[in-house]
Amino acid sequence: MTRFIHDQFAKDYLETLLTPYGTVQAPRRVAGEVRQIDVWFVPDPTATFSKDALGLLGSITQAIAILEPFRNAASSDEIQDCLLKLLEVLGEQRREAKRNEVRLQVSDLAKLWILTPTASSAILADCRATPSETMLGIYSLAAILQTSIVVIHQLPRTPQTLWLRLLGRGTVQRQAIDELEQLPENHPFRAATLELLYSLQKNLEVIQDQDQDQDDQELVMRLAPLYQQDREQAKQEGVQQGVQQGERLVIENILQTRFGKLDESLQSIVESALALNPDEFTPLLMQLSREELIERFNQR
Repeated sequence: MTRFIHDQFAKDYLETLLTPYGTVQAPRRVAGEVRQIDVWFVPDPTATFSKDALGLLGSITQAIAILEPFRNAASSDEIQDCLLKLLEVLGEQRREAKRNEVRLQVSDLAKLWILTPTASSAILADCRATPSETMLGIYSLAAILQTSIVVIHQLPRTPQTLWLRLLGRGTVQRQAIDELEQLPENHPFRAATLELLYSLQKNLEVIQDQDQDQDDQELVMRLAPLYQQDREQAKQEGVQQGVQQGERLVIENILQTRFGKLDESLQSIVESALALNPDEFTPLLMQLSREELIERFNQR
């Protein structure tokens, strides 16, 4: 049961991160025996957003990509199933190119990325997987197979790998959540990713304890205080915003009562007056003339 919860989280998470950069289908059906690609991504050549914020995930989705994330270590059977999906897609691409009389380049073909938390040396050897010379944790299969395996728990702990390490498990995932929490609040993917993690937490909480493994229990415990802190902060920000809006209305009402319609000169006073406490701005607004108010507050 928990596997399906994590599978859905991975699909929603990758779709959220990649949608600004192209077309995402999660899942996508392929021909032949009914099979579904977990995440199918086609980059949008007109997208103006930089993928730098996604680090390694942005790099591996520069071209058409099939993303197959696994909660547990991918088995040899599961890797073969992923390859079957890829071969079906490559067949589709070649048939379409033939119909349209288009010559396909290797760079036009879909590439398969198997995202697995761990992988044994035996599995990697059976796949004839070759380690990348530029990044620990990435292994390439024979070039003709258009496939790479990302062993998430082997990735270096750097900002560049953060968005893939969030799909790991145990300590690796919890460390990535710590790093996500430390990102600036205006980071383009921080808030959306936290919301997805909170949904994952709630879904895991409804599963009976005996159906949760230790990693899931620890994940729920890690997210619980973060969720509470985030909601408290949102509540405080909402209260503060409400207070400021109330003070703005007070200032505008005083100015309208004294001087009639708020023109551009009077509107410029409002923002400056909000920097003061009500017991400071109220007597000023009530006592000073229009010219004195404009002069005083425009100097702030």
